[in-house]
Amino acid sequence: GEKGTKFLHTLNGTAIAISRAIIAVMENYQQADGSIVVPEALRPWMGKEVIGHES
Repeated sequence: GEKGTKFLHTLNGTAIAISRAIIAVMENYQQADGSIVVPEALRPWMGKEVIGHES
């Protein structure tokens, strides 16, 4: 196998403030009706395009 040290960028959210990152997404993608459009990059993990009000 490979030798050497490999560093994790995050472990249990230690490198970024997870709650602040979620709030930033919510603030920037919230629609007039209160729903939140899930950014394309996050859709594979969310399994949906919109959170909240369904049309």
